[in-house]
Amino acid sequence: MRQALGMVELISIPAGIEAGDAMLKAASVELVTAQAACAGKYIVVVSGEAAAVEASVKAGRETSPVKLIDSIVIPNVDEQVPLAVNMCSDPGKIETLGVIETFSLCAAVIAADAAVKAASVRLIEVRLGRGLGGKSFITLTGDVAAVREAIKAASEIEEVKGLMSESVVIPSPHPDIVKAIF
Repeated sequence: MRQALGMVELISIPAGIEAGDAMLKAASVELVTAQAACAGKYIVVVSGEAAAVEASVKAGRETSPVKLIDSIVIPNVDEQVPLAVNMCSDPGKIETLGVIETFSLCAAVIAADAAVKAASVRLIEVRLGRGLGGKSFITLTGDVAAVREAIKAASEIEEVKGLMSESVVIPSPHPDIVKAIF
């Protein structure tokens, strides 16, 4: 059974920590990550059974609705997404490098899930606003056609439209640029 993934994004670090506490107390979910992000944001990401994740995210939203920027629940999240959010994925050989930049942290998670479901690609990382002025970016790899297809699919998701800044597909990236990124 696939897990659900939920996330709240707040514009206050204290409110974010309080929301995270409420989320974890509201339902039986697993904490994927809870952290400060650039521009004074705080994110909490949880996973678990869909109903529990829904209840958890609802509790997070209700804790501080004035400070809430965005929230999401992905009922059948691809198993690569939580690993990439935590920078725990093994990129292996990087055939083609795809990079997607978003203005929203929640949009990055949605885009990453859509990308891996649309094409045979591997997520490398979903970097959520750490040192990026509030932006996020996704890196992924696969063959050129698959990476292009994945990025196109991500850009067409309704929740991502208008929040995707730029993207690039780099066939056979130079090893030094790969080392510099990872």
